[in-house]
Amino acid sequence: MTEVDLEDLSFAEGAQLLLKRAFSNGAGVLRVRGRDATLGVDLPAWTRSMGHALRREEDGSFTVTAATFGQATAPISGRWVGAERAGDWDASNAQAVVEDAPAHWGLAARGAAVEAGSPAFEFRLSNKQQLWSDEAGRLYALAAANQWDPATAIPWDAPFELPAEVEAAVVQVMTYLIENETAALVVPARFLGQVHPHFREVMQLMATIVADEARHIEVFTRRATLRGGALGLSTAGGQSSLATLLDEPDFAVAAFLLSVLGEGSFLSLLWFLHEHAPDPVTRALAKLTAQDEARHVAFGLSHLARHLQADPTLEQRLTAAVERRHAHLTHTSGLNEEVFDALVLLAAGSFDPAALRNGSLATVELAREMDRGRKQRLLRLGFAEERATILASLHTKNFM
Repeated sequence: MTEVDLEDLSFAEGAQLLLKRAFSNGAGVLRVRGRDATLGVDLPAWTRSMGHALRREEDGSFTVTAATFGQATAPISGRWVGAERAGDWDASNAQAVVEDAPAHWGLAARGAAVEAGSPAFEFRLSNKQQLWSDEAGRLYALAAANQWDPATAIPWDAPFELPAEVEAAVVQVMTYLIENETAALVVPARFLGQVHPHFREVMQLMATIVADEARHIEVFTRRATLRGGALGLSTAGGQSSLATLLDEPDFAVAAFLLSVLGEGSFLSLLWFLHEHAPDPVTRALAKLTAQDEARHVAFGLSHLARHLQADPTLEQRLTAAVERRHAHLTHTSGLNEEVFDALVLLAAGSFDPAALRNGSLATVELAREMDRGRKQRLLRLGFAEERATILASLHTKNFM
């Protein structure tokens, strides 16, 4: 039995902290003394609220026997009878992340003791196989460390002058990038609120992806309006292509179409812009956004590779999704002609016929590089070479 002398400290002044401390240090039974006039009222009320047993002794002291819960070594309160740990907080522990996160764990931190009777939260993405990536923690840390400020990371005030036609080409490409990055923001945002908080690394990483895309929309818009002109054109075909991403209800399929195929292709486009940018502002924003997109693609590849290993039926679902999307978009013309022409002009650098020929060849090679990149990512996921070749070729001609 552990002796606790409260002296003249009342419960209104924190006496309960001394009792809790004694229990937390391993005591199961306390002999409590004190001189405060309210002790005889407050101590019984506190022990009832905590579920502890109380006995008044002949000498005026009290014996408090603690309630216990589960396998806890530091009994706290009878409220916690039936409580369970929401997994293990330490993600380095192989058992930290459970296969199925129960709805009644709700918003509790992983590793917290969840009181019995807590409300159930219906998070649709609550299965490890659906969304987990062993790389999620590392990618989140990388994303958090590499967030950049659009106001200072890009040299907006750098002096440059472009011919009106070249500036118009930049504006058209920026207009195209804005609508595509808007889709790349909305898709993960739709699923973010469905992720069970037990998979916190994935939830946090997806939040950084949404933040990245918001930043990309900002810098593309700012570059498009840098010289005060109006934005370019948005086609029905381009919007139709992006609508198929927003309409996809399956998280794995949406991640596959967006991250592995779409954003993977966009990586090639952004590095193309970095190489052929006619001004320092466009060059800087292309590089920074490409670095962000590389993390998005890495997450898509990581969690889909794991999912494919665990679920042999997923490959057929992904294949069917690509074929379904291709069939749905057969009536569209593919890449906006104005965007293609703008890319040719940026790669050419001038209207000289020989330069335009080289710019056209470079843009055609960009499309080939995108196709090769899609095939390589499909092979990394375990698709057979023939199927990877076919699926890569069926991807929308609108790039995203």
